[in-house]
Amino acid sequence: MIYTVTFNPSLDYIVSVEDFKLGLTNRTDSELMLPGGKGLNVSMVLGNLGVMNTAFGFMAGFTGREIIRRVEEMGVKADFIPIESGISRINLKLKSIDGTEINGNGPEISGEAVGRLMEKLDQLEIQDVLVLAGSIPSSMPDDIYRKIMERLDGRGVMIVVDATKDLLVNVLEYHPFLVKPNNHELGEIFGTELRTREEVIPYAQKLKEMGAVNVMVSMAGEGAVLVAENGEVYDAPAPKGKLINGVGAGDSMVAGFIAGWLEKKDYRHAFHMGVAAGSASAFSELLATRREIETIYQQIRNEEE
Repeated sequence: MIYTVTFNPSLDYIVSVEDFKLGLTNRTDSELMLPGGKGLNVSMVLGNLGVMNTAFGFMAGFTGREIIRRVEEMGVKADFIPIESGISRINLKLKSIDGTEINGNGPEISGEAVGRLMEKLDQLEIQDVLVLAGSIPSSMPDDIYRKIMERLDGRGVMIVVDATKDLLVNVLEYHPFLVKPNNHELGEIFGTELRTREEVIPYAQKLKEMGAVNVMVSMAGEGAVLVAENGEVYDAPAPKGKLINGVGAGDSMVAGFIAGWLEKKDYRHAFHMGVAAGSASAFSELLATRREIETIYQQIRNEEE
């Protein structure tokens, strides 16, 4: 079974205002509300690919209930821990002003609630897959990823980590099955700027030497790189298409890789599935569907031949 963890899920309110004027009343031209959070995005794309999974996380208030309703409506099993006070966050994303977002804080997560999550994770078994993705609320200990991996060490659970800087570096000694920084995050770890796939490869190899089993690096319009467990290096340019919504593209890449690996146990196939899923989400208003992913996957394979 595959499990994802989203420590701070959200309702993402995505709006477009064609002629936004600061300090005046503006009206939306389009609006969309979706459940958000990196782990949930992975769960939803896996669900679109027909891969059963369970989403763990924390929820609070009416927004938390709505997140669960929408996630389950998409066919994902949600096993969230209720928080008695506060509300799950709402994130406002203004499409018409590129990159403009206002993100909520989310509820305070108590030590007791964290303990309940740990009890759920204790049930994982050999060959289960656990995805730890995204930032953590300020109320939680900043070594929570490390504590989870330490707790599960030696249990045969395949752990995927999609996080930044210290959250990522501090878990490498526990040999996560896959880590997926983007090129900017990878460069930040090593204090350098990485722009091309060729520049990324040696630093991805360094993360592997530090303990990661597989290192996949997303690079938006530059494509992606995989340094695999078997020592092979795979790289691919970005598939051709129009960028519509980059939110969730990296999470979709993680979902595609997991689905591809579980399907064939072949790293080239898994990598191509990851690139296809990430690109399909970037080219769509919503997260990628199975048909969209399969279409781009075939494009990648045709261009490689």
